[in-house]
Amino acid sequence: MVLDPITVIGKDYQGGTYVLRMRLRRNLRLRFGGFRGGKVIAMPEGEYVYVGSALSQRGATALGRRLVRHASRSEGKSNQAIRRTMVKRFREIGLGEGDLLPRSEKKMHWNVDHLLDRREVRLTHVIAIRSPKRVEGAIGQLLEQDCHTMIIEKGLGANDMPGNTHLVKVEAEEAWWVELVGRLEALVV
Repeated sequence: MVLDPITVIGKDYQGGTYVLRMRLRRNLRLRFGGFRGGKVIAMPEGEYVYVGSALSQRGATALGRRLVRHASRSEGKSNQAIRRTMVKRFREIGLGEGDLLPRSEKKMHWNVDHLLDRREVRLTHVIAIRSPKRVEGAIGQLLEQDCHTMIIEKGLGANDMPGNTHLVKVEAEEAWWVELVGRLEALVV
C-alpha cells in the first residue's frame, strides 16, 4: 500500500495539526534562522518528517492556509509541486475559506521554512488532522521515540514546545508511513 500525497483525518474543523513528509535530495548544511544562535546544522539526504499545528478556525493560522504556505517558497522561487494539488483538494473538502494562497511574499518564520525553501527539498506528502485537540506535542514525542527516526538536532522545529523535537529524519519503508496514519488517528480519537 502507498500513502496518498494528501491525507486528511477528521472533518468539519478548520484548525488542527499536521505532519509533513519531505525528501532531501542531497546533503545540506543549513541554518534554521535564529535556532541555536544560527548554528549550521548538517542535514543528510533522505526522508524527513515535521509536525506542526495551526489551530485557528480562520485566517492565516488556520490549517489549510498554513499548509499551503508551507508548500510556497520565498523570493520568486518555484513553489513545491504539491501546492497546486493541495489547494484543489482543500477547496473540494472545505478545508480553508476564500483564497488559500499567501497574500504576500513568504518570510522565513518557522524552522521548517528554511528547509522547505530549498530547491533540494521536495514536500511529498501532507497529513492534515482536522481537530481542536492539541496533539502536536504527543505526535512529536511519538516520532522522537520511534526506532525508525533519528534526531538531527534536539529541539529542532519545536521552539514553542521545550523538550520536543518536531523535525526528524526517517529511515523506514513505505509501510511505516502508511501505518503512521493509523497511529495518528488513534491519537485524536
